[in-house]
Amino acid sequence: MEFPLLHATDPTTCISGKMSRISRITSSIFRKHIKPFGLSNSQMSLLFLLSKRQGLTQKEICDILYMEKSTLNRNLKRLFERDYASKKDFPEINITVNGKLLLEKAIPSWNEAMNEIRSLLNENGEAAVDSILYKLKQTTS
Repeated sequence: MEFPLLHATDPTTCISGKMSRISRITSSIFRKHIKPFGLSNSQMSLLFLLSKRQGLTQKEICDILYMEKSTLNRNLKRLFERDYASKKDFPEINITVNGKLLLEKAIPSWNEAMNEIRSLLNENGEAAVDSILYKLKQTTS
């Protein structure tokens, strides 16, 4: 049996695969730095968003972070359990004082992760990431 399409296809050229590898590499660097705070990358992103924009609904959070609803629910559950986020004013979600205190402690480590990635990417690499994100967001808006 022959598989001509399979034989002719080079999966190393797959853009989705490349983006996934980029995501896993950067996530690994961030995890290394924020591990002491017991937060995942997604949870830290949620807390940062909630610290900057009060009273967001779950749908708004999903739309802003391009996050699946199930992923959001799983992460919010953990943040609610640890009193880092509140659904007291549901459907609005807010960061708690404990969440802000945790972020305040974690930001120096987050900055270390940012510096490590920036040193690997250099200015041109970071600009390329920004450009890719901008272009992809334009097509999904």
